[in-house]
Amino acid sequence: MARKHMIVHGRVQGVGFRATAKQIADQLNIQGWVKNKSDGTVEIDAEGESDHLSHFIDQLNQGPSPFAKVSAIDITESETEKGYKKFKIVE
Repeated sequence: MARKHMIVHGRVQGVGFRATAKQIADQLNIQGWVKNKSDGTVEIDAEGESDHLSHFIDQLNQGPSPFAKVSAIDITESETEKGYKKFKIVE
């Protein structure tokens, strides 16, 4: 199991980004959370198989919803797992 913490930059708030990210995470059996930050970015903490996480990041980079435009994703790998049970949207 791998864990990655991400900050997504671009047009990612108010465009269905979090809901679509959750849908993709559910399809790929990824656990964790996604939330909007006050600076206009979106923060994600995700755990799953390494290849699933890579596919998740690839789909996020493409702009997972029609109106989202991702300009960059800052990714930090973590050695410790949180043991998330599902992927959720945090308000």
